[in-house]
Amino acid sequence: MRTTLLRKAALTAAGLAFTGGAIAGPVTAAYAAPEQGRATAAVQTERRPGGERELDVRYEAQPNFYYCGPAAARNALSVLGKDISVDEMAKEMRTTEAGTDSVDDITPVMNKHTGKDTYRSVEISSGKADDKQTDRLRADIVRTVDEGRAVVANIAGTATDTDGTAHSFEGGHYISVVGYSDEGATVTIADSADPAQASYKMDVEDLADWIATRGYIH
Repeated sequence: MRTTLLRKAALTAAGLAFTGGAIAGPVTAAYAAPEQGRATAAVQTERRPGGERELDVRYEAQPNFYYCGPAAARNALSVLGKDISVDEMAKEMRTTEAGTDSVDDITPVMNKHTGKDTYRSVEISSGKADDKQTDRLRADIVRTVDEGRAVVANIAGTATDTDGTAHSFEGGHYISVVGYSDEGATVTIADSADPAQASYKMDVEDLADWIATRGYIH
């Protein structure tokens, strides 16, 4: 099977989107009542010196198992004050029940709403991220979050957050990275799969391995 950015990233029925962990760390989420069948939440902005920063996310859960790409992109754009529906994002990405093919389908849509060449995609084609790839991911997250933007990552498999909770998406999934601490050694993830598990923290090394064989947008 090819391990490029074009590899399918869809969540399958066997992989179901509603899997995962617990809200962790300093991010606070205030949940509103579901609106039009979708749960919404606001993640409070926290910007502190000493190598820690988190963006203000107007979180929205994905409405079905295959909208993780549009939902991750929509949550990422919300930190810029943009209010774009998940359905609109899905249409622009040509998302189907097979999912969103790769980050290469998301990058032009993000740039459409933020400006030409604001976002670019990076591939981690190997089965496990090496030190150079992990260091680049860490630097890209810190720089992007410092610029007030979120990172969108295409992940697959199982990874464990800093609370020890496993998050499993064997068929593939998309998440938003909306903050960091310890100069980027730990990152904050906004996950559209389940509003009860909207936010958690993860070591950047574990995130890099989660992205391996796929890619991310920064």
